[in-house]
Amino acid sequence: MDRDLLSHLPIILAVARRKSFVTAAAELGMGASAVSHSVRLVEERLGVPLFARTTRSVALTEAGSALVASAAPALQDITERVERIRSVKGRVTGHLRLNVPRLALAMMMTPVVREMARRFADVTVEICADDAITNIVEEGFDAGIRLGEMIAGDMIAVRLTPPFQAIVVASPEYLSERGRPKTIGELKNHNCIAYRLIKSGALYRWQLRDGGREVEIDAAGHTIINDPMYARDLALAGVGLAFVMEPVVRADIAAGRLTQVLPKATNEWPGLFLYYPDRASMAPKLRAFIDTARDVARKTP
Repeated sequence: MDRDLLSHLPIILAVARRKSFVTAAAELGMGASAVSHSVRLVEERLGVPLFARTTRSVALTEAGSALVASAAPALQDITERVERIRSVKGRVTGHLRLNVPRLALAMMMTPVVREMARRFADVTVEICADDAITNIVEEGFDAGIRLGEMIAGDMIAVRLTPPFQAIVVASPEYLSERGRPKTIGELKNHNCIAYRLIKSGALYRWQLRDGGREVEIDAAGHTIINDPMYARDLALAGVGLAFVMEPVVRADIAAGRLTQVLPKATNEWPGLFLYYPDRASMAPKLRAFIDTARDVARKTP
């Protein structure tokens, strides 16, 4: 292997992951011209193009795909081995990239990140807020956080929160004006704040319980969002009924800012899990995050 090429491989991988020279340059803290120069140097040394470029897109060629497929795991393995060696001396280091839904940001991430910064000053935690179902391996993440039922079977999953309820809430002002629905069927007479799924573009169907069985209903109304956390803000503003996870609005209900409706229709969700590929299970930075998250969860009422 040409040793001069080794230093350029992380740049190749960043461009492949980001599908953009400019975005890869921003991630690496480099200029776009420097990134372009590195890619061109590697292509000249190998004698084949690695990327097919147009004014609007950057895509891997067949040769580029082959290089990335072999180089990415190798560089990841080297990085993790170095981090494990350092951790033997009691120093956990590294850059931990996490793919996290906004729900988890609101429920648990802030105290965990605060505690990580206190315990492990040499670990950088990068959080990508993402409500889509992302392939964390292809996108270069160390781990992801999702609801338990949304995790691929070939991943290792670690529970971060207990199961929690999904509930329907509204502001007292809205209920005073429009009335309180007494049955699931009466929801059609209300402005139910709808959520459009990012990947499929379909409208999410509320999952409720009716007499012991689970039912799915179309959320009918004149408000559609694609950020599930915004439903809380709209409910607080009196816009309509929101389908939310109970921990997110627990303080609002206790303070009287929101009121739960149809409590017998409440459905239980499996809770939040951290998930990652088996090869990442020994990474000290990931173990540090897992231990910290569990410690914080034990202290959280």
